[in-house]
Amino acid sequence: MRKFLFKLVTAIHVLVYRLTGGKFGSEMRGFHMLLLTTTGRKTGKKRTTPLGYFEHDGGYIVIGSNAGLDTHPAWFHNLKSQPRATIQVKGRQLEVSAETADPGKRSQLWARLVEVAPGYADYAKQTNREIPLVILRPA
Repeated sequence: MRKFLFKLVTAIHVLVYRLTGGKFGSEMRGFHMLLLTTTGRKTGKKRTTPLGYFEHDGGYIVIGSNAGLDTHPAWFHNLKSQPRATIQVKGRQLEVSAETADPGKRSQLWARLVEVAPGYADYAKQTNREIPLVILRPA
C-alpha cells in the first residue's frame, strides 16, 4: 500500500508540475524541483520523477537519496544504463547527459547540497550506502 501511495503522489506531482509549467511543484521545503525523464533500463518505457536539484557550472545536480533507503533509486540505474535524458525545469525542457560525480567532485557538491538543503545530511545517516550525486549537463 505504501508503494502505491508513493507512486500516486509522484504521478500527481508530475501532472501538476507539467500542467502549470512548474508554477506549482517546482519547490518543496525551499528546495528547487525539476522533472527528470529517463528510459527504463528493463522496459524501455519513459519514466518521469520529480527531483530536488541545484545548479552548478551550467549543469543541474540531482541527488539519489531515495528517501534514505538502502537502495539507489530506479532513475539512477536508468541513467547508468542510458545517460541521455530529458529534464523540465519550470516551463523549460532540455535534453541532458548524465554523469555520476566522482569522489572528489562529490565531496565538493555534497558540501554545497547540505548548505542549500540541510535535511540531506540526515538521509546520509539513515542509509548504509553513499548517496550518489548526478550531474545533468545540457546535451
